[in-house]
Amino acid sequence: MEEYIVSARKYRPMNFDSVIGQSALTTTLKNAVKSGKLAHAYLFCGPRGVGKTTCARIFAKAINCEHPREDGESCNDCESCKAFNEGRSYNIFELDAASNNSVENIKALMEQTRIPPQVGRYKVFIIDEVHMLSTAAFNAFLKTLEEPPSHVIFVLATTEKNKILPTILSRCQIYDFERMTVNNTVNHLKMVAEKEGITYEEQALEVIAEKADGGMRDALSIFDQAASFCQGDITYQKVIEDLNVLDTENYFKIVELSLENKVSDIMVLVNSIIEKGFDGGNLINGLASHMRNVLMAKDPQTLPLLEVSDQQRKHYQELAKKCPTNFVYHALKILNQCDINYKQSSNKRLLVEITLIQVAQITQPEDESAGAGRSPKRLKSLFKLLTTTQPKTVKQVTVVEKQAAAATATTASTPVVETQASVAEQPAASTPKPKLKLGNIGFTFNNLRNQKEQPQQNAVSDIAKKSVDNNQTFTQEELELHWMSMCNRMPQEMSGMASRMKNMIPQITDFPNIELLVDNQVLQNQIEKIKPRISATLIKELHNNQIKIEINLAQTEEIAPIKSKKDLFEDMRKNNPAIEQLRQILQLDLA
Repeated sequence: MEEYIVSARKYRPMNFDSVIGQSALTTTLKNAVKSGKLAHAYLFCGPRGVGKTTCARIFAKAINCEHPREDGESCNDCESCKAFNEGRSYNIFELDAASNNSVENIKALMEQTRIPPQVGRYKVFIIDEVHMLSTAAFNAFLKTLEEPPSHVIFVLATTEKNKILPTILSRCQIYDFERMTVNNTVNHLKMVAEKEGITYEEQALEVIAEKADGGMRDALSIFDQAASFCQGDITYQKVIEDLNVLDTENYFKIVELSLENKVSDIMVLVNSIIEKGFDGGNLINGLASHMRNVLMAKDPQTLPLLEVSDQQRKHYQELAKKCPTNFVYHALKILNQCDINYKQSSNKRLLVEITLIQVAQITQPEDESAGAGRSPKRLKSLFKLLTTTQPKTVKQVTVVEKQAAAATATTASTPVVETQASVAEQPAASTPKPKLKLGNIGFTFNNLRNQKEQPQQNAVSDIAKKSVDNNQTFTQEELELHWMSMCNRMPQEMSGMASRMKNMIPQITDFPNIELLVDNQVLQNQIEKIKPRISATLIKELHNNQIKIEINLAQTEEIAPIKSKKDLFEDMRKNNPAIEQLRQILQLDLA
């Protein structure tokens, strides 16, 4: 039985022309051999499996060839070339720096450089994975690397150039190898398949090339694996099954369903993907890469950045025409955030599903209906109604109606009176139930923004004129409601004061007198300065011009602790069972 040799070794290039995807670099090396202008040290950098060590061997054979061709290639007929091809050449030394990285190993190598070659012109020392050398080994290597014997050439190879000392880099000619493109890899795999008598589907070879991620050695290893699994007939379905690769059609399908806002169909598709054994994190990463390709396909300038086959490139272009740019941007942001949070999530599948739901809702129009599921707008509206539609007493409704009728007969010029007059002109039967107008609460603070120079006493007298014969009663609840609304309407420059006043609760002592307790002298002095404005606002909103406010400093035992939002919510739940029932129905929790 003939000995089996893996494709990566069997089809390893033996000359510069057979090296795949490194034409600029190999041309430079051939010209150097042809002209005889050789450096004493070379550094080959690049990702794994792109031909660094292979090119170093070809270069070593070419410079020792006794009858080199005019184009710089070796003849393969001389004794030096035959010795190299048969693996018995004494002019080429290979050292694996990953396992020989000590100072002693480098010193032993330096000893060998003193012996000239017996056949050929140069001794070539190929040091693979040179970045693995220790700092001491690098330092021991420096002097010889800078001034080696005339018959010695060093070729260093590494995948991590950043780990090599700058003093080493400055002594070498540096060649950066490129990653293999998908098209180059597919063409090489076709050649191997034809020589091996293996039938194939081009789409299957494209999957292998993409899986190799730019490494030709990886591509050939995967090719051998797929050929063994497929028994000489490499098909697309068998390849994705063997390599456990998710079919890219799933990504195209998810994007198309997202554009149509079909969340249910996406959930069914995700379930089928996970049942096949695919990890949710891989699905998110694959979909993010897919969306990146869609973005690249939207502009002809970025189209070459797609590392896919020509057939797939056309498919991406068709999808890119359907996808709005804004959708692609938002999808990439959501998927990237999911990738960041995936490892920390305790329920990874739920995180993946929520992420895909968010992607599917990007193009969904804003919907104010209760079942939209886009944002808690209905919930906010509900609580707004709870705070703004408190029912008034019968006495208050009667007072408002009388004020509206009186306003009709007057010729006042203020916008508030005009509004009341227009309302009063409507038929009594169609007059809606009076509601609290938040727009008028604390209007004196609006005046404060625009008329800071107006004396505060003038504002009090103006309000008193508008509130003549207003001596209506009001409750503690109404007082607290108007107090809080007034604080919310205070100017931006008084936001700090408004926040402190929200934590105070004014109390009716001897009706209509109001007492306000403060916990320190500084705050008392600050509130005294705006006391006329506070009185004017409460007189207007509570319809009682006899209101007097007294600001007192609270005793130590009278200072109550300030409640947090959670404490206030707990009090609301205890005092109003309907709120707790609403919370349970909507499955809400205080953030």
